[in-house]
Amino acid sequence: MTNETWGFETKQIHAGQAPDPATGAVAVPIYQTTSYQFRDTEHASNLFALAEIGNIYTRIMNPTQGVVEARLAALEGAPDTAVGLPGALALASGQAAETFAILNLAGPGDHVVSAASLYGGTYNLFHHTLRKLGIEFSFVEDADDLEAWRAAAQPNTKAFYAETIGNPKNDVLDIRGVSDVAHEVGVPLIVDNTVATPWLVRPFEHGADIIVHSTTKFITGHGTAIGGVLIDGGSFDFSNGRFPGFTEPDESYHGLTYWPALGPGSYIIKARVQLLRDLGSAVAPFNSFLTLQGLETLSLRVERHNENAAKVVEYLAGHPQVERVNHSSLASSPWHARATELFGGKGYSSVPSFIISGGIEAGKRFIEALELHYHVANIGDVRSLAIHPASTTHSQLSEAELTRIGVEPGLVRLSVGLETIDDILADLELGFAAAKG
Repeated sequence: MTNETWGFETKQIHAGQAPDPATGAVAVPIYQTTSYQFRDTEHASNLFALAEIGNIYTRIMNPTQGVVEARLAALEGAPDTAVGLPGALALASGQAAETFAILNLAGPGDHVVSAASLYGGTYNLFHHTLRKLGIEFSFVEDADDLEAWRAAAQPNTKAFYAETIGNPKNDVLDIRGVSDVAHEVGVPLIVDNTVATPWLVRPFEHGADIIVHSTTKFITGHGTAIGGVLIDGGSFDFSNGRFPGFTEPDESYHGLTYWPALGPGSYIIKARVQLLRDLGSAVAPFNSFLTLQGLETLSLRVERHNENAAKVVEYLAGHPQVERVNHSSLASSPWHARATELFGGKGYSSVPSFIISGGIEAGKRFIEALELHYHVANIGDVRSLAIHPASTTHSQLSEAELTRIGVEPGLVRLSVGLETIDDILADLELGFAAAKG
């Protein structure tokens, strides 16, 4: 049940769902099952051969998961696949979504160009783990330098990758500019839209080809369920010679070629029936259910997050113990004009970071003195959160790598929650008082 004319708020409540045919339930049921009864042997054979699409095993697909996929595909503006499945694949975590996004395109001997401004876990995944699998990465330090993207591309490049809003640098991606260069090279642009959310910006409308989210963050919003999603815009043509995984026979399906046989949407189908089948990074049905509970209020929450964040940023910008605030709402931000245009006046996100006077020790004292803010490795929760990235989320990186992605010793990252703004600001005052030593 999805109507393309519906507004965002209607889609986040209704898209991908109809009343349960067995009971009439209007809330999405939790299909807590591992497997599904086949009608007969022919039905089972057709499902395994992809001659017919349906439920086989929850490692590959599940009805509760299917609503998450359809709803997020609708919110990001992704079309259904040629076989009628949503153009999205829900996975066990955001890290799984990033991993699938790359492995669905690249293998040993291949290459990916990425912005350097990345969440620390993503940087480690690219710089270390996927390199062990034979995939090389080049990192563009200034993501605004389109010529640097172009120069980094190689004949074996399979994708460009970036975050809509860099975490924790708060740089805002020139989606159209980078996607144009990617398409000149002949590769898709993958965008991590976790911090922005589709309520703030829909990257497909600006040229992106593939979107990933950690649904753990704003999509779910209540800090109870790990998850991720991979979404396919269905617009990229994989027949240009760079992607034999799509145009050459897949022996595990008796010689099936995904492109052009499955056409637009083949990217997400391949990720599901090949990678998810074999790697097993399936999201639990109960976590899918929890994700849907948060998703129904996404626009309301993100609007309030952004309102509170604007006031926090204003407070930080005027504080004598703050050397610099990283947030595109500030006129002094290099990305203010771009963010204003891209986000259409809805806000500028709610994960500001700032440099505290006194460096790393002041940053630690600040964090430890907070009472309302939780000191956790997460963002996008309804609760206000704070962390010192150099000693936690980005601690595996060398000093040179920290400098490259904009994580300074005195950097503090906030995730502004939904509490009363006066209480948030009062708690930050406790931190600054302690930071003085």
